[in-house]
Amino acid sequence: MKSNGEKGIRLVALSEKNVAAFSALVSLALLSGCQRAPTFSILGSFFPAWLFCIIGGILLAWGAHWLFARIEIDKHIKPAILVYPCLAAFWAFTFWLVIFS
Repeated sequence: MKSNGEKGIRLVALSEKNVAAFSALVSLALLSGCQRAPTFSILGSFFPAWLFCIIGGILLAWGAHWLFARIEIDKHIKPAILVYPCLAAFWAFTFWLVIFS
């Protein structure tokens, strides 16, 4: 402690050992989320599961568009260029949560 009332600042010297330990901890923290990805084998090729969720979401958004056009409320959906991709994303995320959570 300093006698004149100033607060002392303690600096930690970065040695090679400290840097190596810190980089090892950071890399382990980043790799902790890595695990087997959900994939499906179709005729020997592995396809990621999110691809099927997106395809299902697009198909359901297309079905919603067909239904909305059939009952004639598609004219009231503004802006459609934003609504239908959001609807497809909603269904894709819902599939992902229901099937793979």
